[in-house]
Amino acid sequence: MEDVLTPVSLGMPAAPPPVLAPRRKTRQIKVGSVGVGSDSPISVQSMTTTPTTDINATLQQIAELTASGCDIVRVACPSADDADALPIIARKSQIPVIADIHFQPKYVFAAIEAGCAAVRVNPGNIRKFDDQVKEIARAAKDHGTSIRIGVNAGSLEPGILKKYGKATPEALVESAVWEASLFEEHGFHDFKISVKHNDPVIMVAAYEMLAEQGDWPLHLGVTEAGPAFQGTIKSATAFGALLSRGIGDTIRVSLSAPPVEEIKVGNQILQSLNLRPRKLEIVSCPSCGRAQVDVYTLAEQVTAGLEGMEIPLRVAVMGCVVNGPGEAREADLGVASGNGKGQIFVKGEVIKTVPESQIVETLIEEAMRIAEEMGEADGEDAVKGSPVVSVS
Repeated sequence: MEDVLTPVSLGMPAAPPPVLAPRRKTRQIKVGSVGVGSDSPISVQSMTTTPTTDINATLQQIAELTASGCDIVRVACPSADDADALPIIARKSQIPVIADIHFQPKYVFAAIEAGCAAVRVNPGNIRKFDDQVKEIARAAKDHGTSIRIGVNAGSLEPGILKKYGKATPEALVESAVWEASLFEEHGFHDFKISVKHNDPVIMVAAYEMLAEQGDWPLHLGVTEAGPAFQGTIKSATAFGALLSRGIGDTIRVSLSAPPVEEIKVGNQILQSLNLRPRKLEIVSCPSCGRAQVDVYTLAEQVTAGLEGMEIPLRVAVMGCVVNGPGEAREADLGVASGNGKGQIFVKGEVIKTVPESQIVETLIEEAMRIAEEMGEADGEDAVKGSPVVSVS
């Protein structure tokens, strides 16, 4: 008798995945081609580390960030030479460019004239900023440029710092709300706000307070979060607390690490909360005395072999008979290992058993086969993850 082929649906379900809370309703703005606000997906940002005057190096880094999933990029503009480089960078970048302005208000106007999608202004350290809001608002409106009011714990206005003694949540919010009122007084509403602090507890409190006082779109960030490990933990903790309550419309993970790492962390935070479609996800056990295979090595080798895969695929790499079969069965693709061999699962069904030495190779082959079949489906189905794999 011939084997009966059973169709198995792979990938993410067609229905939207559950989230912890609905998005907070905000006004909508545009940063170039990217919408920011509750009517748009939460975007991920980073900032270049190259000298902006080095146009080729800056554009190369922007291309690397774009390839990693960055939606919006910010570039520093501390000098006239940097301002002179902005028109070419803004024109040639594949994603919207934000100019980061401190101290010199003339560079705000230069960035707007250069065609940047948005300008980040720091009210705390731009000389006589409040006196120039009317002109900035008029220029931004004329050019279709949005603004980020970027309040930072390290550079609060002297008057507010004197009033509160330090950068409390109340101090950050008072600064932000005051500047927002000035722009709105001049009929300008295309702005988002950030109130950043290096302490996640203070940062979360500030954003919660700010979210209650207006419908502005909010840019989330833990400033000076630290080296990669510490900064990732701080950002994930703070963003998770806010995003799980629907607060936040665009995010920037600040790490003392290459900016591509910021994008990886930011995307993973959003995917873990079902706020961005999940792509490749490796589910692996932490190992314990029950494990009969080297789970650490298996998981690392599978992760390395599937690096860059963009399809929505959950791969389980499990090392014992307690949770292994159940986790592997729930994944799109998985292995339950033990006694020197591994059972390979595709969408809940065992398709083969292989020696331990062939587990990694087999999982990668099956993942590539799934990816190929998904690629052969039409565009809409490939996105929804509805292609079918036949197993015997």
